[in-house]
Amino acid sequence: MNMQFEDFNLSKTGDGLLPVIVQDADTLRVLMLGYMNKEAFDKTVAEGRVSFFSRTRQRLWTKGETSGNWLAVREMYADCDSDTLLIKAEPAGPVCHRGTTACFDTPEDEGFVRALQKLIRNRHSEMPDGSYTTRLFIKGPKAIAKKVGEEASEAIIEAVDGNRRRFVYESADLLYHYLVLLEYLGCRLEDIEKELSLRHR
Repeated sequence: MNMQFEDFNLSKTGDGLLPVIVQDADTLRVLMLGYMNKEAFDKTVAEGRVSFFSRTRQRLWTKGETSGNWLAVREMYADCDSDTLLIKAEPAGPVCHRGTTACFDTPEDEGFVRALQKLIRNRHSEMPDGSYTTRLFIKGPKAIAKKVGEEASEAIIEAVDGNRRRFVYESADLLYHYLVLLEYLGCRLEDIEKELSLRHR
């Protein structure tokens, strides 16, 4: 990343601090707002963990330094006026001091499909006993693909019959198994979005 703290226009903030919006890189949920000085920015870039400058304590602090709920940086973007920074991060736990996922009380089911994708990825990594998702990964791609086909057929049947409620139900099964197949093959929804975006252009 070539971005430098000096590249930002801090005259608008008056205090030389850069407002930073942190977004969950997987679910796209907005997690929190903080502020950086040059030292916090440089530390974030160097370590790959989000650090801020606390206006109340007047000192540098790294998110998670006491709780262990770090924010691992995946991507950083300046806004159009170069006076605000957006960080897409992977949270290691609840972000808010209240113990909630985010500091903003947006609906918990916001971005649920991406949250489910993240959960499936964790299942693949940890392979916990007793998990249906674990059993699917153990069976392998042929079994997972077969389930995708079965659920797609069931969704089609309900669509043809005009049964909206059942169609939604079967579509949920289809989407879950499709996400499992994506994960098994090392793909994400983002890969599908990029392909669709290329076709749209």
